[in-house]
Amino acid sequence: MSQQSAITLSAAPPEGATVLFDGTNLDKWIKRRGGESAAWPIEDGAMITRGGDIQTRETWENFYLHVEFFCPDMGPDVQGQGRSNSGVYLQGRYEIQVLDSFHVAEPGFGDCGAIYNQAAPLVRAAGPPDTWQTYDIVFRAPRFNERGEKTENARVTLLHNGRVVHNNQEIPRQTGGALNENYAAPGPILLQDHGNAVRYRNLWLLPLPPQGASHY
Repeated sequence: MSQQSAITLSAAPPEGATVLFDGTNLDKWIKRRGGESAAWPIEDGAMITRGGDIQTRETWENFYLHVEFFCPDMGPDVQGQGRSNSGVYLQGRYEIQVLDSFHVAEPGFGDCGAIYNQAAPLVRAAGPPDTWQTYDIVFRAPRFNERGEKTENARVTLLHNGRVVHNNQEIPRQTGGALNENYAAPGPILLQDHGNAVRYRNLWLLPLPPQGASHY
């Protein structure tokens, strides 16, 4: 485990946070676009990506999200997008890629920590496979005027293993595999099952107001 990943690994949810997964059950989750309860297996306090995409029952606009994930080592013969692929979708629309990119010197649009196919990480922060890693994500929902017209795109600040890999990054549109393009509506957190046994644990979300006070 690197010094960076240790910064927020096993971080406790702050006051006011919603615990999405505490290692014991999937009560806060359903299958993608359905009302059926999520059925991913749980082992040793972690849920395993097996059985299709899952999403939270609840939806949000602006938030701080903490995620811990574990990419198993797929061996030397598996390359690229086959190396422990998954994803964390913000509002079900914007994917933060999860992948074993430890040996990638200059991560690109499809590597771990990327806003998939839109923005590459600023720096290489991926940890080795078979270790726990962290995402700490600040999401700012897009803004709309009184006529329902979008005036500002969504923005994301992402710390991967304690390192800033996106600094207030603008996201103009949904990424591939999104639930919908209804940008004005709150959305769930969605976890992708891409066919690899990626593990997740200690997920919590702190809702944020759209802005602070207007007084001195």
